[in-house]
Amino acid sequence: MSGPFVFPVRDIAHRAGEMREFDIEVPAPEKWGDGLVSVGKGEPVDLEVRLEAVHEGILVTADVQTRYTGVCGRCLTDIAEPLEVEFQELFGYSVGEAIDFEVQDDHVDLETLVRDSIVLSLPFQPVCQPDCPGLDPVTGEKLTAGAVPETPIDERWAALKALTPDQDDVAARPDVSRTEKS
Repeated sequence: MSGPFVFPVRDIAHRAGEMREFDIEVPAPEKWGDGLVSVGKGEPVDLEVRLEAVHEGILVTADVQTRYTGVCGRCLTDIAEPLEVEFQELFGYSVGEAIDFEVQDDHVDLETLVRDSIVLSLPFQPVCQPDCPGLDPVTGEKLTAGAVPETPIDERWAALKALTPDQDDVAARPDVSRTEKS
């Protein structure tokens, strides 16, 4: 068993209380994520891993740092943001019971855990900035901060616009009440 996410545990297996720490940088082996943002193939993934032997198996604690890229969900501009994920998982010794992760051949393989943790932490609707105004629905141009898109009037209702006073006209006329009761 080999690979960048495979760690040997032969020297600490079945020795409760023993611990090993690793700091590595690994390129992502493939694109992780299929939404508006993803971690691209070859993107550096920094891992700080602590392997602790316990009676049931090897307790893995990891801090993962990488960067995701993609497009803003509102204005479609390119974005690239850092991503940090932490996880802790027990790799049990093989004892015939069904467990999610187990120590195999004196190694633990973290690729599935790292990938799943990263993909689940990616934002579903990423934005370039918290108050991104998005795109104008009519022109498709990016709106500037504070701009409000003009809502087009349906041609079938355009004749009614002539019958309704403008808000400025109503405010200027004291004889017209805004909250008239019938």
